[in-house]
This record gives sequence, C-alpha cells and structure tokens, in this order.
Amino acid sequence: MGDIIKVGMADLKASYHPAILTTLGLGSCVGIALFDRSTKIVGLAHAMLPDSSQIKNRTNAAKFVDTAVENLIDEMLKLGAIRNKIVAKLAGGAQMFTFTQGTELMRIGYRNVTAAKAKLESLNIPIISEDTGGNYGRTIELDSSNGMLLVKTIGYGIKQI
Repeated sequence: MGDIIKVGMADLKASYHPAILTTLGLGSCVGIALFDRSTKIVGLAHAMLPDSSQIKNRTNAAKFVDTAVENLIDEMLKLGAIRNKIVAKLAGGAQMFTFTQGTELMRIGYRNVTAAKAKLESLNIPIISEDTGGNYGRTIELDSSNGMLLVKTIGYGIKQI
C-alpha cells in the first residue's frame, strides 16, 4: 500500500511508488492529480484560486492553479517522472454557495476547473478523467500503483476515476 501522504489546502506533494496521496475538503478548490504510468511517480495539488497574475503576494505557488500545476510537474520531474508520460485527473471545483447576484467572479469552482484544464492543455498533459462541479465537497486519494483516484463524497457516494 505504501505511505499515506496528506496534502493540505494550498499545498502540493509528489512521491515515488508506493504511496497514497490524499487531500480533504475539496469544495470550490480543485484537486489536480498527476500520474506517470511508466515510473509510477504521482503528484497531487489542492489549489484554491485560478490565477496568480492578479495577486501581489504570490509566495505560496500551490494556492493558485496556474503556478501549482507548473510546480507539481517540476517536483515530479525531480523524482524521475517522464514529462510525456504524465496524465492528469481533476476533482472538486464545486459551487458551494448560491449567490443571488451570480457574477462570474463568484464562480470560483468553475473558474478553478477551467484554469486547470487550460494550464494542463498548454503543457500537453492529457486529462483522462474528472469529477468536477456540483455543489458538494470531495475528499480524494491518489494511488501510485495504478493512478486510480478515489473520490469520496457525503451524500453522493464513492467512485473511482
């Protein structure tokens, strides 16, 4: 089974096999799970906001989707991952609250998922599955043995993607 490695909010971690990377409480945040099938090196980021370019204090790269993806790939490459063998899975990006004045700015979950897809596409990292959107939180576990992402929810069950 390997070590269980916890990834906090606005955090990212990469690991050799065997390992399970897990993050709790994905609401509007997006979980970005990366897996290199050839080396079984895994990476997981729990990003809170879509874009770092409008923020002055960018000391925590894992907080933003754009910088989290780049840093996570770098961490995996340092461990020996092969860039063109990395695939992605996404989870989270929920709309946790209803706003009467629904502006695009308040749709953080949707914007996080959109930013993750755009960033991964720009880096030629294919997204092979996702469990995103909705109005409920998720806890995820990424298994280095096969790249399976276990998605646990309250009221919506457990699924593997």
